[in-house]
Amino acid sequence: MKLLVGLGNPGSQYEGNRHNIGFMALDAIAREHSITQFRSKHSGLLAEGSIGGEKVILLKPQTFMNRSGDSVQQVAKFYKIEPADIIVLYDELDLVAGKVRVKVGGGNGGHNGLRSIDPQIGLDYKRVRLGIGHPGKENVTHHVLGDFAKADQVWLTPLLDGIGKHIGLLLKGDDSGFMNKLALATKPETEEKPAPKAQSHIRQARPTEPQAEVPKSGPMADMLKKLLGKE
Repeated sequence: MKLLVGLGNPGSQYEGNRHNIGFMALDAIAREHSITQFRSKHSGLLAEGSIGGEKVILLKPQTFMNRSGDSVQQVAKFYKIEPADIIVLYDELDLVAGKVRVKVGGGNGGHNGLRSIDPQIGLDYKRVRLGIGHPGKENVTHHVLGDFAKADQVWLTPLLDGIGKHIGLLLKGDDSGFMNKLALATKPETEEKPAPKAQSHIRQARPTEPQAEVPKSGPMADMLKKLLGKE
């Protein structure tokens, strides 16, 4: 059994925030695999299902970001799930928007959700870092708690769809395969340039030059008649 955790803040006012991309990713997984019955339990919204033959629990903590660990710890303890079988999806400032990196362990990078989870279950869980880009130190709060822009849908929609479609690779331990699939899904389409026209090697015929006009009368005409013997 695997526990998939998406991080975010509860409430409709936060739904479109960049900080809630973890919730969005979990919703995409649920849609793709027809996992629909979320219920309120263990300080979160919880649903059970199966992906590629693997039993999974989907969790969206409802404790607000800085207390995410409370819900994760409760679910892990109740279902007896080890940290190695827990996957957490969350927003990452230090990755370019649309980029995805998977790792096990490491620091929390200042992320309040991880800062809450680490002391409660340890560091040996899998982290799926979903890049949202860094706006500069002074604008971090506004950026993180701001909604995705319309322009972001160019990469956000295929990213979320890709996570839902390829999450099975991550469950099987194929982290590289998962990241490759998402990189392809978010790769911008390049316009095909028309092939250059082949140069013709056939020379065009030169226009026929006009012939000199022969005078019909006058001294020159008489001279020509004599030369041609027409007189």
